[in-house]
Amino acid sequence: MRYCLFVLAIAASLSAATLPPATTLRGKLAIHQNAPATIETAGHQTITLSGDDTISKVLGDARLNGFEVEAKGHFTAPDRFQIDPSHTIPFLVRQDGHLKMVTYWCDVCSIRDYTPGPCRCCQRETVLDLHDPDAPEGK
Repeated sequence: MRYCLFVLAIAASLSAATLPPATTLRGKLAIHQNAPATIETAGHQTITLSGDDTISKVLGDARLNGFEVEAKGHFTAPDRFQIDPSHTIPFLVRQDGHLKMVTYWCDVCSIRDYTPGPCRCCQRETVLDLHDPDAPEGK
């Protein structure tokens, strides 16, 4: 039993040691058709973005093209950035000087979603609704 606990402790410490450091990436978002989205940093470096399924769908939304964004995650290579899981709200858009959460709103059903596409209820297309992360739910 002690041996199992020892092995488990070693495995946990090794996996924690191999995690890359978390960082925040800021810059101008570029959405590309049939290619991953990128951020151009203030230093004019182009970084390719990736993320979980929710983040990937948001990164494919052409309505976000050209926005200044802030993404939390880690570099997987000097020119590649993995955005943290979407439940941690790692991707924000700057609008009118304020950071906003990317959400999608259905005016018919009053349903907020976190990926672009049709409303899950009425199937009408949702509208991009940049939402204050500290604001209460609802419109």
